[in-house]
Amino acid sequence: MNDTLTAIAGIRVGHIDDHTTVTGCTVILLPPHTTASVDVRGGAPGTRETDLLAPECTVQHIHAICLAGGSAYGLAAADGVMRYLREQNVGFDVGVGKVPIVPAAVIFDLTCGDPLAHATADMGYTAAAAATAEPVIEGNAGAGYGATVGKIRGAESWMKGGVGSTAITLPDGTCVAALVVNNAFGDIYNIQSGAILAGARSPDGTFLDTTAFLRGGTRIPDFAGGNTTLVVVATDATLTKSECRKLAQMAQDGMARAIRPVHTPYDGDVIFVVSTNDRPALPMMQLGTAAADIVAVAIARSVQCATSLPGIPAMSDLSLADARSAV
Repeated sequence: MNDTLTAIAGIRVGHIDDHTTVTGCTVILLPPHTTASVDVRGGAPGTRETDLLAPECTVQHIHAICLAGGSAYGLAAADGVMRYLREQNVGFDVGVGKVPIVPAAVIFDLTCGDPLAHATADMGYTAAAAATAEPVIEGNAGAGYGATVGKIRGAESWMKGGVGSTAITLPDGTCVAALVVNNAFGDIYNIQSGAILAGARSPDGTFLDTTAFLRGGTRIPDFAGGNTTLVVVATDATLTKSECRKLAQMAQDGMARAIRPVHTPYDGDVIFVVSTNDRPALPMMQLGTAAADIVAVAIARSVQCATSLPGIPAMSDLSLADARSAV
């Protein structure tokens, strides 16, 4: 059973990652006539082609989304995705050819691996060529390979983030799905129990509780960089660009439930929403509620599926007692 983003017919996902430099790229290829929009709430976003997703802008359909590591340098990965799509004769018809429309966003992972490394155009091309409708690989994969969470005390206390994905089918058969690249400044929570799943740790190894720590008035570094959570929400329900924008806004609630603090000045949090328009429209209240729920679940899965890297523990490394408290 596929309960990830590719559960929606026509969507394919490809990852490429470099285990030496600790960065990567994730590409979501979309079927024809996919509408999309975006909601950006982080204070330090790194994005490309997001302005055209505004409802009033001319282009109505997009062809892929590129998520990458390497901070602003990683936006170059979208060039490779465009090159791949042009070879497939996919793009917006401008009369003399087709221009692929590939919005992109990046995470800051330069402090996790090689600070001179980033996702490249060749990596974008390779990830696009590898895209498949198989269930999305989660954890240490693609753009999430160098992702970490819980940054307030820096590298000495952060934990492993990564890719998470989930999907649900509503009673009428409509599918709503999400893919997350979780590289958050804040801690990650189980929204049912309220327990921290992964986040900043105290010197004794217990969770610090970043929000409580901040309420205590502790000064954080002037540059608490190395953050950002990227989300793609997809549905097969028919949506206009304006409706995609509203759905993205409602989906942000899921990010706020699962990450604390979120949308900080040091995060570039972005939610893309895409609609393949294969099924009748549904009330926005129903879609938005589902989207927020699955975003929170995908964020939890991103740390549950992650595995440790040298010096960066994962949730799976917690002691038995800690693991029980986090469920």
